[in-house]
Amino acid sequence: MSPKGRDILKSMVGAVEPTRPEAPAAPPPHRPSGAVKAMNLSLGRLGEEAAAAKALRESLAAGDKVLEIDPAAVEMSFIRDRIPVDRDAEFERLKQSIQESGQQVPILVRPDPVKAGHYQAAYGHRRLRAAAEIGVPVKAVVRKLTDEELILAQGQENGPRVDLSFIERALFARRMDEHGFSRDMIAQALATDKPETSRLLQVAQTIDPDIILAIGPAPKVGRPRWLAFAEKFREAGGKKKAQAAVGAAAFHALESNSRFDAIWKALEEKGAPQRAEQTLRTQSGGTLASVSRSGKTFRITVKSAAFSEFLARRLAGLAAEFEEENEGK
Repeated sequence: MSPKGRDILKSMVGAVEPTRPEAPAAPPPHRPSGAVKAMNLSLGRLGEEAAAAKALRESLAAGDKVLEIDPAAVEMSFIRDRIPVDRDAEFERLKQSIQESGQQVPILVRPDPVKAGHYQAAYGHRRLRAAAEIGVPVKAVVRKLTDEELILAQGQENGPRVDLSFIERALFARRMDEHGFSRDMIAQALATDKPETSRLLQVAQTIDPDIILAIGPAPKVGRPRWLAFAEKFREAGGKKKAQAAVGAAAFHALESNSRFDAIWKALEEKGAPQRAEQTLRTQSGGTLASVSRSGKTFRITVKSAAFSEFLARRLAGLAAEFEEENEGK
C-alpha cells in the first residue's frame, strides 16, 4: 500500500479507536520489471487502496467500531474463496508489512452463530492468518450478518482485487452453488453477469476439485484456457490423464502456472489405440496365430508355417464366399 493510502486509513481507524503509534512503512524494494508490468501493479494497488478506504469509510459511517480480537477466536468464512499455495510471496510481504507498520485495514467479522465469544470472518482471511502467525490481535469490524450478507461482503471485497484468479472465482462460485445460493446471488457476490457466472460454474463443475486444488490459483491462466482445459478434461480418459500428471514425481515442485501447463500437456497426449486381441490355438494348446483389431484394421499374425499354408489355400475361397453373402447389399 502506498504511503498516501496508508496515512488515509491510519487516520480513519484512529478516529474511531486510538491505537499505539505505528512506525512509518519502509519504501518497497525496487525490482526492475518492465514499464507495463510496473504500471499494472501500481494501478492494481491504487484500486485496492481505494476499495479498502471506501469499505472502511462505510463501516465508520455506519457506526461500526474497530476492535482488537484474538485471532484464535475467529473462524474462516464457511465458504473459502482462495486456493492455498505452498509458497506465497505476497502473503510473506503482507506479514512483513504488518510486523513493521501494524495492520492498516481491519477485517470484517460476524459473531459466530453457534460459539459464544467467537467470530466468523467475512473477509480479510490473509490478514487474519498473518496476525495469528505473528502473534498479535487482529483489528476487526464486528457486524451482525446473515449468510447471504456475509457472502455478498466477501465477494464484493474481492471484486477489486487484482490477485484473485479466474479459477479461484470459479471454485468460489461452485462452493456457493453447493451451499444452495441462487445464480442471482452468486452473480451478485462475484459482481458479474449471468453468462460469466455460468462459465465459472461450467469450469468448476467439470474439473474435479482435487485437480483444481492440486494446480493452485494459476494467476496467469485466464478464462479461455480454463474453458479449453475443461473440454479436454471431459473427453474420454481426461480424468485419468490429469490424475497421472498430478501423481508424477516432479509435479509438486512446479509453481502453480507450470502445474496447469503440465496437466494441459498430459491432456493433449494421444493415447495408444485400443486393440482387441485374440489368440487362435489348436485343441492341444498350440498357438496358430494372434488376431488384433483396431478401428477398421484387422491384423492376423500367423505363428505356424502349416497354418500359413492352409490360409493361403483358403483365401480365394473365403473371398468368393464373402462376395456371395454380400451380393445385393
